[in-house]
Amino acid sequence: MIKIELPKPDLVIRQREQVLKPGDVEITPFHGFIDFHKITREKGGIFFFYNEKNELLFVGKARKIRQRIKKHFEDNVSPMKKYRDEIFKIEVYEIEDPMEREIYETYAINTLRAKYNIDKVFFE
Repeated sequence: MIKIELPKPDLVIRQREQVLKPGDVEITPFHGFIDFHKITREKGGIFFFYNEKNELLFVGKARKIRQRIKKHFEDNVSPMKKYRDEIFKIEVYEIEDPMEREIYETYAINTLRAKYNIDKVFFE
């Protein structure tokens, strides 16, 4: 049996209100996320979308994580297009090796039973 252990997330961002102090610059929220700019532009990895109840909604992978996550919020062909309003938390895992990304994504979809993933699903 193969034992796979998911790493700890490199970044977790949540939807939240922005609290400004005098002299602070207001950050324009991206679909309710004000920390979106913290997601790496250059690195590959996997990402998890969760709702407010901490239920796993979707697992994805990308060569450039921020760009792919952004597409899920803006694209008309995203499997998440009907469920964007449910996303409350995003976990980002920086994983450069494409084979490792593939393995972790498939493993996470099936062991954690991501609600809206339709590809790579081996459970019913």
